[in-house]
Order: sequence, then structure tokens, then C-alpha cells
Amino acid sequence: MPTHRQPSRHSHHHAVSGARPGAEEVEALLVEHYPRLVRLAYLTLPPALGRHRRVLAAHATVQRVLPVARPGRVGAPEPAGSGAPEVTASAGYRWVRYRVLRGALRGHRWSAAGALPRVMGLRLFPTAGGAEELALDQALSSVPATARAALALGVLEGLPDTAAAALLTECGAGDPAGALRTAARLRESGGGRVESLLRAAEFDPCVVQTRPTDLLRRRSRFRAAAVTALCALLVAGAAVGGTGSGGDETTGDGKGWSASRAAAVDPVRLERAPRDAWADTSRVDFSAWPARGGRAADTGLLRRALEAWSAPGSGVRASATADTPRTPPALPPRLLYAGEADGAAVVLLHEGGRVVRYAEPLSGRGTAALDFARVDDADVTTAAAVVVSRTADGARLLLAPWITGAAVRDLLAPGRGARPLAVAADGVTPLVAVPAGAGAACTAWPALQLRSSGRIVEDHAFLVTDLGDLVPAHLTHTPPPGSGAPARQPREATGPAALADWARGACLLSGLRGAGVRAVNDWTFAEQRLPDGGGRAAWVCTRADTWRGPGRVLVRFQPPEPTPTGPGGSGGGGPGRVVAEAHGTAACSRFGQHVLADTRWRSPAGKWYLLAAGSRRVTRITAAGAVSATADGTTLAAPAPDGPEEPGSVRLSGLLSTGGTLAALDHG
Repeated sequence: MPTHRQPSRHSHHHAVSGARPGAEEVEALLVEHYPRLVRLAYLTLPPALGRHRRVLAAHATVQRVLPVARPGRVGAPEPAGSGAPEVTASAGYRWVRYRVLRGALRGHRWSAAGALPRVMGLRLFPTAGGAEELALDQALSSVPATARAALALGVLEGLPDTAAAALLTECGAGDPAGALRTAARLRESGGGRVESLLRAAEFDPCVVQTRPTDLLRRRSRFRAAAVTALCALLVAGAAVGGTGSGGDETTGDGKGWSASRAAAVDPVRLERAPRDAWADTSRVDFSAWPARGGRAADTGLLRRALEAWSAPGSGVRASATADTPRTPPALPPRLLYAGEADGAAVVLLHEGGRVVRYAEPLSGRGTAALDFARVDDADVTTAAAVVVSRTADGARLLLAPWITGAAVRDLLAPGRGARPLAVAADGVTPLVAVPAGAGAACTAWPALQLRSSGRIVEDHAFLVTDLGDLVPAHLTHTPPPGSGAPARQPREATGPAALADWARGACLLSGLRGAGVRAVNDWTFAEQRLPDGGGRAAWVCTRADTWRGPGRVLVRFQPPEPTPTGPGGSGGGGPGRVVAEAHGTAACSRFGQHVLADTRWRSPAGKWYLLAAGSRRVTRITAAGAVSATADGTTLAAPAPDGPEEPGSVRLSGLLSTGGTLAALDHG
């Protein structure tokens, strides 16, 4: 059989991508390695496609390898490089993997209409993982496709860096060395767990869950099409003098539509969890909440809430946090609460990854309110409370059934104890003061201190605060790095040191109101002794994670400030100065543990300095431009010109203990 050789410009790449196999061998390789290849494609494809389109694109990327295979094959040399799975990879498999990776790196083509396989009436998505999988998914979303591909090639395919770089280059990727450095940082920050996480169901597009799309809207479109067709038949019948029977058919279809809609808003079909389900499940979230409230059996109220959700009219004012769908429920929702509070009848419902609040005035006058909030992958702390009502005096919250104690404290007064709350038997708190909005004077910052039941976790207290959404945000704290100690993880912000740190940063939370924030962590990533006897300063990164995924970080420089001596003193003065800011980043998270920032500072002697600090893996900091200086370690202090700093006048870089480099975050 004649052989078909590649053009000479590719001949030297056979050891990387393998030689072109025949169609039958390609088919056999796809059948044998299909899940492995689809996972590689899924990890490389852009997360912006969304999970449904990304699943379809991953399968299409692999399946489209088959048509390009030609009859016959050429001999292939032995595989290059080393690594566990790669040692036994055949030349044919390497060629198939090359085609899959090249197709996935060109993932932008899947944005075009009609490019994907069509799935009618269903949405597909991989099985949801836990907090670690979610954090890794967020980190992967913040890096380029080439870095995701490099991580998958190294972790899942076992390729050494040289072979991965060669394969990325052959696929047309730019800067493969940079992609490998980014992948190495992700692996390092994962603490040895990245491989097991990448092999989890969260990143397996071959094991998917299905959900129907908008059933009511689809039914409406079908009904409209059916009525149009029926009208055409009636007109045709009239033209030939026939009496027709369209009236009966139309009535029948209308009855069918009414029955379908009635089923969707039937309060009898609402899901209700057993009262103690939360104590007998490993999934402690909103799905374990029982139905509570004095009107949980009021079918009229529940029906109005479901009708408003399914088809909100002009008498309903709807709102939603960012990226929260307002579509009708695909399945019967779970009832969390139905009762009365502050002049309104309130219903709280949970469906999939959403919590929905319906409120109507008891007076019968005025509009009803319908609020949507994302709560996918909630846990013990982020599913601990939901807002029932808001007034000018504060907010009432419904606490999770596993909460055994609640108190309110002022974050700006860490020396003042928390004040216990008298929670009602149905789990509703009294009115709790809410933090001041943006632009208002920040003289206090209320937060709830909650305690979990010993039936699910021992001695666990945590803080949440109201940022204007249905679900309060969880507050955590990461202490400064210890000398020679491993990386520290976020912990509950209830200890004296954590409360003292939050006392200085709480007022910055006002900029996060209404942004759909899930959790906020305050991380003191470096401490620095200031020149000219300026004392000891702290560098703090405040990271806000949203329910939809992207994170926002603020880095602030905190010089020492005198501690007020009055009762309940704040323990540290103001928040310092925000010196850097970033959106949609993995910085200051588990998968972005390296951070570097700088600022200008005037010492007590009146001299100006460039100050810089990095996280614990920074071994050297170099400044160039208006200030030229180098310092070993995690901090730098160098004399700087007097007067205001020109933007971009100083270029800062850090050397990591891994050999990589780190750029400073942009100034806020």
C-alpha cells in the first residue's frame, strides 16, 4: 500500500504529534481513549462558552478528528520524552491528541451559530464538585487556553515540559514557555491535589447531568406554532365551504396548555425536606433546609409566589444578582419558608443553584417583589442565612436549621463582645442593623456571628455580613506567613487577630454591595519594617469571590496607626491605602498564591520611599525606571524622587523560589 508522507515542514515533528494513521486506526484510538481526549479538550476550551456549550464543543472537537484521517499510514519513530502515560503512547495516539489539542486551542470557532451539535430541550453540564473543584475551575478560567492545555498535558498526559512545549508550538500556540510557567504555578498552589481534582467528575464531560430548558417558554412557542397551523387549516376549510372543527381543537389545546401551566405552579408539588435532613447528609446546603414559617401550608400564597415566578406581570417588581437567570423553575422548587415579616407575606424558594424570594404587601396595595440570587455550590457557611425582609431599620434573616447560636457584632469595634440575638422558633432573627451604603459615613459595620450545630461540626463559629444581596457574604481571614511555615489557609475570622485586621478593612466592603459576593478573605501576605523609624506596616490582600466565579482583589498598604483608647477600640485605625486592584483574577486565592505590590510612602523624616512587598515565595524584588533597586526577600524599601509618582514610572518584578517571575498587580 502506498504511503502518504507529510510535507517536509512537519517531518521533524513526528516525534511530537506522531504520523498520520489510517481511518480505521483513528476510529479504534478514539473508541479506546475517548474519555481521556474529551477531558483534554474540555479543559482547554474557553470557559466563556458556558458549561453546556463547552461539553458539546469538547465532544465535537474529538469526533471531528475522524473525517481527516486518510487511508494508509507512515511509519512513526519512537515517542519522544518521558513520563508515565507518555512512555507507552503510540504514534497514532500522539497524532490524534495533536489534532484534538489543535482544535481545542481554536475554540473561538465554537462561538458561531450552528457549529455545535444540537441538543433539543436539554442542558448538559458535568457533575458539580466541591469547594476545591470550584476554586480550581475559577483559577483555570483566569488563565489563557495555552496554560490550561499545558496543565492538562503535564498532569493528565504525563508529558515532560520539553514535549509539552513542542506540542503546543506545533499546535500554533504562542509563548509555550509562559504557558508552562503558569501551569507550574497552578500545580504548586494546588498542594499536590491538582491531579486528583482534574480527574474528578467536575471536569469530566463524559459524565454529565441533564436539565430541561425553559419548559413553559418552549410550550408557549409550540402552542403558538400549533395555533398558527390550525388557523391556516380553518381558512382553507372555509374557502371550500367546509364547516371545520377547529373550535373544538383549539379548545382542547388550550385545556392542555392550562393543565401544563397549572402543574408548574401547583404548591402541592413543592419539595419539602424532612426537618432533620441536614443532620443526616453529607450535603449541608439549601437542599437540606426544611420548610418553615407560619404560612408554609397557605396554598393560596404559595400559588401566587409560583405564578409570579413563572410569569411575572406588571404587578411584580423583579431583581436579580449578577448572572442569575430569572427563568421559571425547571422542576418543582423546594420550599424554605412562608410567613409574615414587616408588613409583607414572604415566600423563600430554592431551585437548583438559585434562591428566590417573593414578597407581597399584607395590605393588598402596592406591587409584589421577586428577587433572585445564585447559590450554586453553597455550603455550611454560605447557606447559613437568607434575607427575609428589609426595612429602614435593618434586615431580618432566616437562619439555617444547623445554626444553634447567633449574635451581632460591630467589626469596627473588635474589643466589644458580640450581642446575642433572640431568634424566633421558626429561625427568623429580629431586625439586624445593616452596614451603611457607599458614600455614607462608615461608623459601624454590623456582622452576624453564627455557630454551627455540634451534630455536623465541632466548635465552629463564623462571620457573615449583609452586602445587599439575598445571601450574606462569608468573612474569613488568613494570618501573616510564619518563618519557614507552609502556606496558610483561610480560617474563620472570629479570633482576636482576625477581628483586629477586619476592623481596619471592613469599610472597604461597601464597594461590594449588590455584586453577588459569596465570600471575602482578608490575607496579610507580608509585613515590613519601615525606614526612618516608621514602625511596622502590613500588606493585605482582600479577595472577594462572587457566586458566578470571577474574583476581585484589593491590595492595601497599612502603616502603623495609634490604637484608640476608648471603649471597644477599633484596634488599629483606618484601612490604610489601596495600592492595587484587579478583577477577574485568581490572585490571592488558593490557585493564585503569589502576589506583588508597591506604593510610595513618606517617612516621619519627610523622605519619600518606594515600598514593595511580595508573598512568601518571593525571594527577590527588583525595581526599574524612576527607581532602580534590588532587595532579597519579600520586601523592598528604596529612596524615591520627591513629589507625586508618574503612572508607569516604576516597573516592578519579583523572583519566585520556583525560578519563575512575578509582575506587580496594577495600581488601583
